[in-house]
Amino acid sequence: DLQNLVNEAALLAARRDAQRVARSDFEAAKDKVIMGAERRSMIMNEEDKRITAFHEAGHALIALLTAEHSDPVHKVTIIPRGMALGLTQTLPEEDRLNYTRDQIFAIIRYAMGGRAAEELVFGHFSTGASNDLQQATRWARRMVTEYGMSDRLGPVSYSDGDSDPFLGRDFAQRRDFSEKKSEQIDDEVAQILNEKYDQ
Repeated sequence: DLQNLVNEAALLAARRDAQRVARSDFEAAKDKVIMGAERRSMIMNEEDKRITAFHEAGHALIALLTAEHSDPVHKVTIIPRGMALGLTQTLPEEDRLNYTRDQIFAIIRYAMGGRAAEELVFGHFSTGASNDLQQATRWARRMVTEYGMSDRLGPVSYSDGDSDPFLGRDFAQRRDFSEKKSEQIDDEVAQILNEKYDQ
């Protein structure tokens, strides 16, 4: 990873005919490696720019308002990068090996912040939140099925952790619980997501 970062920074410095690689080259290289290449050639209409700006502002505000349990906001951009039209990047101040329940709730609220901002400002929401919803749902499901962090279902793991790499996770995961329990898990995940979105 570091080699890739240094190579990218050196390329950026060479493009500006610099004799040395500057801190700004490393910062731009880091953004490219982590967030994807800028797509400045992509033409966005004013409405898309506005929606993206409020969406990213929603993420940033939630991260700031839940600062006790969230990683600090490092960068907010509405310049398209990779597949994203905009991006809010938070970076931890130190390596994190464990997550508390409050920290996971903060991650879910942060993921929902863009969609909530769109709804509050425009009265509707766009497809721009699809990746955020996937991330929030993944965290909520893991809370319930792997980490035993559900008040309703208790300290039980409903994930055996074994899956066949050739079939994919959803097809091969064994279920050692009933269809009724599966419905309870789905209900609990939905409740967590709705509660955090409402907040």
